[in-house]
Amino acid sequence: MIDELAEAITELRVYVEASIDFSDEEIDFLSEGGVAQRLDGILQTLDRVMEQARQGAILKEGMTVAIAGRPNAGKSSLLNALAGRETAIVTDIAGTTRDILSEQIQIDGMPLHIIDTAGLRDSEDRVEQEGIRRAREAIGQADRILLLVDASQENLPLDSLPEYLSALGLGQADPGKLTLVENKIDLLQRAPAIRESDGQGTPAVVKLSALQNAGLDLLREHLKQCMGYQSGTEGGFIARSRHLHALRKARSDLQQAATQLRQHQAGELVAEDLRHAHRHLGEITGEFTTDDLLGRIFSSFCIGK
Repeated sequence: MIDELAEAITELRVYVEASIDFSDEEIDFLSEGGVAQRLDGILQTLDRVMEQARQGAILKEGMTVAIAGRPNAGKSSLLNALAGRETAIVTDIAGTTRDILSEQIQIDGMPLHIIDTAGLRDSEDRVEQEGIRRAREAIGQADRILLLVDASQENLPLDSLPEYLSALGLGQADPGKLTLVENKIDLLQRAPAIRESDGQGTPAVVKLSALQNAGLDLLREHLKQCMGYQSGTEGGFIARSRHLHALRKARSDLQQAATQLRQHQAGELVAEDLRHAHRHLGEITGEFTTDDLLGRIFSSFCIGK
């Protein structure tokens, strides 16, 4: 799949470079719409490859999920429920968890690294302060953040979520990684439920009871969907983090090339962005040199003496 993408970019580079270096041959890609359409097609193909690569990376390396929230929200209970064993100590004493606890589990073959963090609050205890510092660091590095609230004690409207996060010292958290989990619904005699994100910045909301194991199946399905995972999907492949990084860089360069083409009509910059995108794909498949490109140009066009 990467080879096919690289070949499509090669063909586009050949045409663009030839039109720049051999302008007297009347090759003018800037006045044509074909290049823009081909570039859009490459971007769409790359997006599909990235989606499969991301799922492959999950299968290979798993994703990290951090459980965050105030003390006594039920974070350790949720860790134990997901792990299926008593990994973390659970008490009604605030601040029981003072360090990072982690557990590796699988959901339909998908590896998950679940992290239980110290309750986020102001504390005069130096040990707890260090635990809270580590908690915020782990939360910032996680692929997914489960923000746990005690539904029996707190009613958290979604429009007040930014202020709530700031109060916890998580004002810089990526909202795209966030899932709000309303725990202890058994105390309110409510049924488990889920409301997925609207895709416009409003996070998903999962209502469950970690202690009663009610709604855990909804959370598991939600975690799979967050990373685009589907059990038994065919046609995927095992990708590594460096593959995803290279694909993201290539996509950024291709998007920049499209901008240079449409907004600025800057042919030389389009060619340079395409070269960078090609180089990033080469990190996965192998290097494509300038001499290779020149060979393709002269074999593709009847260039005058």
